[in-house]
Amino acid sequence: MVVTRFAPSPTGYLHIGGLRTALYSYLWAKRMGGKFLLRIEDTDLKRNSVEAAQAIEEAFAWCGLEYDGEIVYQSSRMEIYQEHIQKLLEMGKAYYCYMSKEELDALREDQAARKERPKYDGRYRDFTGTPPKGVAPVVRIKAPLEGEICFHDGVKGDMRFQAADILDDFIIARSDGSPTYNFVVAVDDALMGVNHVIRGDDHLSNTPKQIIIYQAFGFDLPKFFHVPMILNASGKKLSKRDGATDVMDYPKMGYLKEAILNFLVRLGWSHGDQEIFSMEEMIALFDPNTINASPSAFNAQKLDWLNAHYIKTLPCEVLVEQLKRFDLDLSGHPQKALLLDSLRERAKTLEELALGARTILEAPTSYDEKALNKFITPETMELLEAFCDRIAAGGLLVHEADFEAVAKELLEERGLGLGKLAQPIRISLVGSSVSPSVFQVIATLGKDEVIDRMKTFITFYKRS
Repeated sequence: MVVTRFAPSPTGYLHIGGLRTALYSYLWAKRMGGKFLLRIEDTDLKRNSVEAAQAIEEAFAWCGLEYDGEIVYQSSRMEIYQEHIQKLLEMGKAYYCYMSKEELDALREDQAARKERPKYDGRYRDFTGTPPKGVAPVVRIKAPLEGEICFHDGVKGDMRFQAADILDDFIIARSDGSPTYNFVVAVDDALMGVNHVIRGDDHLSNTPKQIIIYQAFGFDLPKFFHVPMILNASGKKLSKRDGATDVMDYPKMGYLKEAILNFLVRLGWSHGDQEIFSMEEMIALFDPNTINASPSAFNAQKLDWLNAHYIKTLPCEVLVEQLKRFDLDLSGHPQKALLLDSLRERAKTLEELALGARTILEAPTSYDEKALNKFITPETMELLEAFCDRIAAGGLLVHEADFEAVAKELLEERGLGLGKLAQPIRISLVGSSVSPSVFQVIATLGKDEVIDRMKTFITFYKRS
């Protein structure tokens, strides 16, 4: 069974690159009928933030990425790490190192003078003497001194690291007894049954060290997939200005989770020329072995296009629920479907959709001066007043076609085109010459509200 995980550190917000990694891990586990686990790597007590951990959970809840079981917090597993450190010490695969800070600094100075890479020299690797007093030891693992550390990466192919060039006996427990990052990651992945590790390629250099830990315990190696980073349009590291912001900023800006997940899955993976993917399609098609080995570029215009697509196509009730986050509750409005359908085609974000809805639902408190100068004349105002009188006397008028028929009859009688009437109607109802179809707006507002707004505008014109 495939078991994947997402393991963020709660030292800041969950950014868009992290969410993509989580999505890839989630999709692969679901496709293979496996498990997707969430682990919070909070052993760095100085940098951890409770708020950051909560923000990660909030982002997962918003995106709908459901993890299996409970969240695992590394801070609650310290006894497990201590036990495994002790096992390595007892097996002779790790040892106490009593090297003082002064000794380490002196070693690094000598190595720098010889233009050598800074590296621990293994002086306590086989130490059998009396430990020096006053030095709290660290625990180092016995890393191979020669040969290669090899593994196949599902994205990057066969990877080889020369032990002598890159490895030394790295620390697995600090002098205060706390375990180090690479140690806890390897132990947790092994004990939790994680057998497919999908993560950013900034972790690639950690992999040889983690493999050494796996091998020291005799654990089976997982399959690794190191995903290239997301770059901006200029090919540089993504910044907040480019989109590397808190995931939870996206819903605040009016983006739908469907658009965000669809956008992210295509940043490094593809299925032919297909651009639009439902969650079901992503699960059915995603394969980490086909992730592109080259970095992807964050394209804000593409995200807007996807978001607009989902605004156009999602069920009305979904949009009604989402718009509540923008203090707009349409759940009780009898014409909510008509209102949203009239606005969907133009909106790129929920924020724009909410603004458009308010422009229609809230009676204007002023009128655009340019629109007045361009479209309002004594002739058009007389026409508007006649239209208002006719719908007032017209009995039951509810649908677009009902109001359109009244307008058509009036205009045919006078031999005029719709342009003479449409803009005065629009200005009287929303305060400007920009809106969806005037008959959609009229049907959305209802006969009584339309008459009130037209009369208010007519009064305004006569007084001005």
